[in-house]
Amino acid sequence: MKIKYLLSVIAIVAFTKDSFAQYSQDAIRFSTFQTGSTSRIKAIGNAGTAVGGDLSSISGNPAGLGFFTHSEISITPEFNGSKVNSTYLGQFGTDSKSNLNFNNASVVIYQRLNTPKGRDKTKGWLSFNYGAAYSRTNNFYENITYGGKNASNSIGDYYASLANANGQVNQGGLDDWAYQQNLIDSYSTTGGGSEYRRNAFGTVDQLSNTIRSGGQSEVNLAFGANYSNKLYLGLGLSLSDIRYNSYSVFNETGNANILVNNIGTNVGFNSGFVQDQITKGSGGNVKLGLIYKPVNTLRLGFTVTSPTFYSIDDSYDESLATKFNNGSAFANGPQDYSLSYNMRTPFKFTGGAAIFIGKYGFISGDVDYIDYKTTHISSNDSYTADFDNGNIKALYRSTINAHVGAEARLNSMLYLRGGYSIQGSPLKQNGSDIKTVTGGIGVRFGNYYVDATYAHLSGSQTVYPYEIAAASPSAYLKKTNNNAFLTLGYSF
Repeated sequence: MKIKYLLSVIAIVAFTKDSFAQYSQDAIRFSTFQTGSTSRIKAIGNAGTAVGGDLSSISGNPAGLGFFTHSEISITPEFNGSKVNSTYLGQFGTDSKSNLNFNNASVVIYQRLNTPKGRDKTKGWLSFNYGAAYSRTNNFYENITYGGKNASNSIGDYYASLANANGQVNQGGLDDWAYQQNLIDSYSTTGGGSEYRRNAFGTVDQLSNTIRSGGQSEVNLAFGANYSNKLYLGLGLSLSDIRYNSYSVFNETGNANILVNNIGTNVGFNSGFVQDQITKGSGGNVKLGLIYKPVNTLRLGFTVTSPTFYSIDDSYDESLATKFNNGSAFANGPQDYSLSYNMRTPFKFTGGAAIFIGKYGFISGDVDYIDYKTTHISSNDSYTADFDNGNIKALYRSTINAHVGAEARLNSMLYLRGGYSIQGSPLKQNGSDIKTVTGGIGVRFGNYYVDATYAHLSGSQTVYPYEIAAASPSAYLKKTNNNAFLTLGYSF
């Protein structure tokens, strides 16, 4: 099994220039999913662990289901707008992508427990409520473009480094394709030896384009119980799904010195390296939660989310094509490198508190702890995961996510909300936290309600289109997302 070359597959969890050609990036990418929620909880920065009584409890803290005193149902569509500004070799670029998705659908069924006649109906186990939900937990839609004039090196240096690492070209490998297409050649060195070098010379124009789509989603089943209006306990089961597609082209144009009729000749060229990845997976996890009210104005919440155990099918194709101005043209691939493997995401521990200010609203805050170093890929007969698991431990770290938000009740119908959150980068180096600012309004009329939320996400990363040690060129990407959510709900 030949490991795929992930030269320029880049994500919001940017990877460093020591981590190419591995599956560890995907393992972390699929471990950074968010908790599914309604527009209301999104508007308060997803700080809903201790709030309770919202349909988000089904996929968040299932103990919150114990607060319901009626049944309820809602749907939440979303709009996602992604923009990526790039800086590469002093040249600025931008690209964008937008899409509509179905973000959340939830239902909870209220079941009051019978209390013996004459017994205090506010003591003991009071209700046992069930919930089911669909949630979109990760969005991979984005377009990324960067390029510039490179006077220092060429992707041909990367191809040559692959051949030099083995002392010869790897038959049928990327370096062999580059050799066949006159992008690299064997040159004599002092002392009678030889080494592979690029044939391109001078300044080359480089352009990278990546198109991504897909996402992660969950189907959640949960229940929550209410004990004496003081202690709320919950249990949830999540069935997860992954769909990730990435199509990337790295194009280089310039001049190369190649042999034409055994004579070294300077010829213009254009070469494109294509990577096409399609990944599908499914898995599951369980979640335990509690909320405790020491006094009516204060709620304390805690949730433990088990690792998600995924079964993943990965299909990766790569191809290389080169045209020279003298009319010669070459093409190799697409070569498929498919692999099925299992992976385990980290535990997630969440604690939160909410302070309720009478009928005027509340303030809420959450903290998540996730140790990305514990992400694990399992080996099988086709693949040994030791190197990838070593990369995970060496390149990634534990991190803290923080969420804070508030809801103000303006009158019996209108609610105003705002929030802020920081998702810590899983990378030890070259990472960036993702910051989210949210705001929203809610309207209640009878048994119906409408909640609308706007979320602005921002983050940055440094990526490397190819690896040639300290000389690797880098692109700085500044990413922003402008998302909108609308929840329509009904209680019965």
